[in-house]
Amino acid sequence: MTKSQLIQRIAEINPHLYQRDVERIVSTVFDEISTALADGDRVELRGFGAFSVKVRDSRVGRNPRTGATVRVARKAVPFFKTGKQLRDMLNLGSPSS
Repeated sequence: MTKSQLIQRIAEINPHLYQRDVERIVSTVFDEISTALADGDRVELRGFGAFSVKVRDSRVGRNPRTGATVRVARKAVPFFKTGKQLRDMLNLGSPSS
């Protein structure tokens, strides 16, 4: 599902809201999550999951084409961990181990 599909679906479910208002709400939610992650905060949406930032240390890598060693800089990457309700919903009906 894309952002525009999400906006369209929310607008269909809530006909009393204008589509431009739904678009603003969705954009604001995504912007706030992005801002919180950029500030190093964790964002938890109960039942859905939690967004956090993990830092990957710098390391020495290899260029796959030439085989030469290259230095890979330290970087921060977004990380998402599913919540229990979402995980249970996704695994509903799948065989147990």
